[in-house]
Amino acid sequence: MNLDSVFYPKSIALIGASTKPQSVGNDILKNLIEQGYKGEIYPVNPSAPEILGKKSYSSVLEVDGEVELVIVAVPAKFVPQVLRESGEKGAKSAIVISAGFKEMGNLDLEKEIVDICKQYDISLIGPNCLGVIAPEIGMNASFASIMPKFGNIAFLSQSGAICTAILDYAPKLGIGFSKFVSLGNKALVDEAELLEYLYNDKNTRVIGLYIEELPNPKAFLEVAQRISTSANPKPIIVLKSGRTTEGASASASHTGALAGSDKGYQSLFDQAGVIRANTIAEFFNYLNIFANAKLPKGDRVAIITNAGGPGVLTADAVIENGLKLATISQTTIDKLTPNLPPASNLHNPIDILGDAKEDRYKFSLETVVLDENVDSIIVLMTPQSMTEPVITAKSIIDISKKTDKTIIAVYMGQEQLQEGLHILEENNIPHTHFPEEAVLSLSKMINPNTNLTKEQLEVKSFVIDQKSEIQLILENYQKNNYLAIPEFEAVNILEKYGFDTLKYKIAKTEEEAYQITEQIGVPVVMKIVSEDILHKSDVGGVVLNITKDNARESYNRILDNVAKNVPKARIQGILIVEMANLKEGSEFIVGCSTDPSLGHLLMVGYGGIFVEVFKDIAFGIPPLRLVDIENMIDSLKSKAILEGVRGQSPLSKELLIDTLGRMSQLLIDFPMIEELDINPLLVTPNSVKVLDARITLKKI
Repeated sequence: MNLDSVFYPKSIALIGASTKPQSVGNDILKNLIEQGYKGEIYPVNPSAPEILGKKSYSSVLEVDGEVELVIVAVPAKFVPQVLRESGEKGAKSAIVISAGFKEMGNLDLEKEIVDICKQYDISLIGPNCLGVIAPEIGMNASFASIMPKFGNIAFLSQSGAICTAILDYAPKLGIGFSKFVSLGNKALVDEAELLEYLYNDKNTRVIGLYIEELPNPKAFLEVAQRISTSANPKPIIVLKSGRTTEGASASASHTGALAGSDKGYQSLFDQAGVIRANTIAEFFNYLNIFANAKLPKGDRVAIITNAGGPGVLTADAVIENGLKLATISQTTIDKLTPNLPPASNLHNPIDILGDAKEDRYKFSLETVVLDENVDSIIVLMTPQSMTEPVITAKSIIDISKKTDKTIIAVYMGQEQLQEGLHILEENNIPHTHFPEEAVLSLSKMINPNTNLTKEQLEVKSFVIDQKSEIQLILENYQKNNYLAIPEFEAVNILEKYGFDTLKYKIAKTEEEAYQITEQIGVPVVMKIVSEDILHKSDVGGVVLNITKDNARESYNRILDNVAKNVPKARIQGILIVEMANLKEGSEFIVGCSTDPSLGHLLMVGYGGIFVEVFKDIAFGIPPLRLVDIENMIDSLKSKAILEGVRGQSPLSKELLIDTLGRMSQLLIDFPMIEELDINPLLVTPNSVKVLDARITLKKI
């Protein structure tokens, strides 16, 4: 993709330029002419010889100069023709403003313009977009009226309305943009290509995205992971809509029932190392602070405040967000003591009292910034009659320029502090109105990927000797439209893939049930085998603690229960399984569901029959790196059980990690799997065993 031609074109042809004021074709041309773009501008309109003082051309092919970028603002049905002509002219990129494609159900028309752009090697932004703004060169190739100031934030948005709202609000925050892109339908160029480009853009420090869905989530994940784990990572901040949409309410598996579409996206963001904002206000705070603050070298926070209550609230927020209150050194305390009032609190938070003027703020900040126990400082001000917000702001600016430590100002007020806030904004000092916003943003600045080892960043690989046999089994079921694989076959597949399973066999008569029970060794469990029964225990299809003495009776009891509760169920037999000793460990669940846009979602959590009650679960998107698996397990409340509680021995976390890695590879190897549950998965100090399993295949 030639994206330089999108952001730094030497010449632009506007196809669909208009003489009509306040039309899209007129506004874009006016923006290009009046807002600072210095390259050649060629209006294209067969009905007008001149528009806004510029010679107009009847076709892009008639332009008497080279055309690097075309902006297309004509009815959708004409877009293929003008893109072909643009390709013949040698255009390298196109921004298609025109609507009426995929968003209107016209999939074939959108595919046609994509094929044309691929044929002529044209980088396509859109269609159905607001346009592109590159403040560095004064190029407003959009129909938004505002040219933002040049800054270090690149912003990409799937929504044009979000674009215009951010452009309108940005001046109040004092933030500027390196690149500003309305993505529209993302027919060809999407977030993944733009992330790659922006990571290498010297003017971009922070990348912000508003997304509704990702057309290529695997590519996004791969690029974002590379950026977040690089030697010089750039923060990627995402605001995503659709948080409450449940995408798997009709699922047959535990995993599917627990996996809403937003959980999948949250997993993707976690694995990608991107920062998710939950609200527009959070998004603006993150952009402001990441664009201007120096990154902290650690998690130790000092608080300087002129009000005790807000100082304590800030301290609470520090702890609640996983940061640490810095321990103020004795050297620092000794320096502060003679220069602050006796009533001041010299331990963190440092309360310099309500009558603090600029000199007290300045001295305290200059002293604390030298403390080796402090990584970042929150300077908190509330408006008092003697407060000096303007000159205090100037001191904060001066000290910030002289240190590599993170300083965030919190001005808790509006009218009395407004002038001081304005000075902070003009000088790119990160600031918020409330302490919780500052602390939350600060917590997101701690990069968890900083000290990852090479091993943690690798996807573990497993050698599977019977992969071809598994493939044949799955294909046979799929071809015959048997999508819900019986438990015994699911266990057989997992056993061939290297999972540790219990001894099992199917009985079709009560005599076989007796003989198999004797072979396996008591006690055993008996379970109904029927493609019509998903939750066996609900219909009396499971009996525990069976010995040789009651093997025949248990076999018949299960058949009677099923006949009574599910009289039309097709029965293949009774599965007899070695009975595990649950007291040896704890029950977990491992499984997967399939999200329509993200693909497989792998789940791990505390298992058993109450999995959907406690919902102590975590999701990941294969392929999983070691660090992804570790993070999934560490996010569980039940991880304490793995570590050993109340005198119990620790369970094998390493074997659980191995099981999740094996499951991740299984899903990559066999994409025809729709859903899979291993529940329970018995984790003991020395083993991880599959006690029950279910596999559902995709329909072909």
